[in-house]
Formats: sequence, C-alpha cells, structure tokens
Amino acid sequence: MPFQYLDELAEGFLTTLSLTLLSAVGALVIGTVLAAMRVSPVPVLRAVGTTYVQLVRNTPLPVLAVLFALGLPVLGPSFGFFTWAVLALAVYTGAFVCEALRSGINAVGVGQGEAARAIGLGFGQTMRLVVLPQAFRTVVPPLGNVLIALTKNTAVAATISVADITLRSNALITSSADPLGVIGASALAYLVITLPLGLAVDRLEGRVAVVR
Repeated sequence: MPFQYLDELAEGFLTTLSLTLLSAVGALVIGTVLAAMRVSPVPVLRAVGTTYVQLVRNTPLPVLAVLFALGLPVLGPSFGFFTWAVLALAVYTGAFVCEALRSGINAVGVGQGEAARAIGLGFGQTMRLVVLPQAFRTVVPPLGNVLIALTKNTAVAATISVADITLRSNALITSSADPLGVIGASALAYLVITLPLGLAVDRLEGRVAVVR
C-alpha cells in the first residue's frame, strides 16, 4: 500500500481506538447498573432493566446510532457525531454487558447474599461488596467477547460520518490505486486492537478465575 495513505489511516485507527475505549467504559458502567436493577428486589427496577435490555438488544445498532445522532438533537442535546457514536455504542453494548454480568450474579451462591444480609448489609452494599466482585471474576471470558464485539461494532460510526478507520478506508478504496492494500490495512487495524484484547482476557481469566 502506498505510504502516502498511512497518516490518514493512522488517524482513523486512533479514532477507532478512542471509540472502543470510551464506549467500553460507558458500557461497563451501564451494564453493571442494569444488572443490579435486573436482580433488584424492587419490581419497578426489575421491569425497567428488563425493558431496556429487550428493547436495545433487538434494535439494530446502525438504527440506534442514527437515532442518537439525528433524532436526539431535535429534543435539545447537541453533541458532535463522535460523542453520539460513543453514547450509542455504550448504550447498545451495555445491554449485553448486563446479561453477561447477570449470569455471573446468578452463579454466586445464595448463601453469600444471605450472609451479607445477616450482618446488616443492604441490597446496594451486598451487591457492591459481596456479589459483584465475585460475578465479575466469573464472567471475564464473556465480557471479553462483548468488548471484542464492541471493537468491531465501532465501524457503525462511519454511518454518521465519524472519520474512523472504516470511513477513511472506504474513501481511500475509491481513490487509491491499491484498494486491496487499503482493505488489508483496515483489517490489520482492527486486529491490532482485538488480538491483544483477547490475550489480555485470557491472562486475566487465569489470574482471577473462581476456584470451584
């Protein structure tokens, strides 16, 4: 691939990397809150969490991204397309984080929660201090898969004109004398993120795995 395209592709790669990192943080926060809501003793919270997960998981991500970038500004909030892309990815991925984490919560022994309540801890304290730390250790592999999927899903940002590696590659393919080289560089950019992430997840799983 001609070297004159490297700077532009590098900028696209950094944008994709930023989308991945920021969206991952947002998704983990949203997913954790939703998981706690879904196992809450309060029926309204359980209903809200379940409705969120069902609606978001069954909405195509490109539709969600366009809704955020073009629909929500009509109601008042005004951000750049990059910020809307991060929010859409975080909201969407948060539903999958929730379900992965909920399975980990269900894997924690019932006696753990009962013991926490016996010493006077409330629901929030029990979740924060007892249940969630164990749940996260249990679901490291599925959470890793969710984050790897998030990395690939960042390509949807191109649909709302965010200049990530996908949008820049698409533009270069039509003007470049070496479209295969551009495609290869684009694929390599995603691998540079997903392969180390997969290795980190494998290593983390070995270090924090719950002994059964």
